[in-house]
Amino acid sequence: MDIDVEREVGGLVDEILCDYQSERTIDRGDTVNQLDKEAIIGIVNKLQQIIFPGYFKNKKYKFYTQKNNLTMLLEDVLYHLNRQVVIVFEHMAEYENTEHGKLEQIAGEKCMAFLRCIPNVRALIETDVQAAYDGDPAAYNTDEIIFSYPGLYAIMVNRIAHELYQLGIPLIPRIMTEHAHSLTGIDIHPGATIGKYFFIDHGTGIVVGETTVIGDNVKVYQGVTLGALSTKGGQKLKSKKRHPTIEDNVTIYSGASILGGETVIGAGAVIGGNAFITTSIPAGTRVSIKNQELSMDYIKGGIKGMAIGQDESWFYVI
Repeated sequence: MDIDVEREVGGLVDEILCDYQSERTIDRGDTVNQLDKEAIIGIVNKLQQIIFPGYFKNKKYKFYTQKNNLTMLLEDVLYHLNRQVVIVFEHMAEYENTEHGKLEQIAGEKCMAFLRCIPNVRALIETDVQAAYDGDPAAYNTDEIIFSYPGLYAIMVNRIAHELYQLGIPLIPRIMTEHAHSLTGIDIHPGATIGKYFFIDHGTGIVVGETTVIGDNVKVYQGVTLGALSTKGGQKLKSKKRHPTIEDNVTIYSGASILGGETVIGAGAVIGGNAFITTSIPAGTRVSIKNQELSMDYIKGGIKGMAIGQDESWFYVI
């Protein structure tokens, strides 16, 4: 059966163009005044070069001084970030009646305030690198961690995005952290507050909610959720403390779920794998799943229903 492709496609074009006139959220067609996701990811990549000057460099230039390179990177980040922030502000009710020139000035001030945070961000990331090395016997050296650990990358992007979030810049921080999420499988909301020496081991499947507060020297393994008890209230829950507080020196093993804005995990606590926690845990407590039972049935060996119980506290570590 022959198909008149030109006629069929032409008809489909007319049909979809008509569908665009429905004035739904997905029908917006103004691409000029929309955020550029690729530009925002490019900003993250340039900030990574600034944070780790000896590890990630601009391959376009073979010869340059560190000063010249840093100047170029900062100016580039400032220019592209300012453009994206202006676009975001134009869609905010807060700036609805603000003249464009004034909006650019406000955006420029926010962007400069963000750039001034870079030394502090670098200081925190230095502690994260050290925490990863101290906490992982599989780490060969800190170079391995900086180049290859997904947990460190996710933390780095979160620390960058968190500064923008704190400055009242919406959307852009979330695009940054969701980019890291797509690369690492680690989902940390930019609103989460994270202390020094934070270590994510393995990382895949970790979720950290917006209002989570994490203290210093906290170690988290794969599959951990620091989430809300319920989100059925939707937008009514905005700005409320929905996620837990994790105090200093806490270790949370894989698969554990800690939920609720009033839930506090006390300093020095250890949360065993697959624990499900919705109430506060006192400082220094060891929480574990006990009496795990393994049943085996050997057909050839003649052993059936062999059960192995665990008397000790059970933790899951790779």
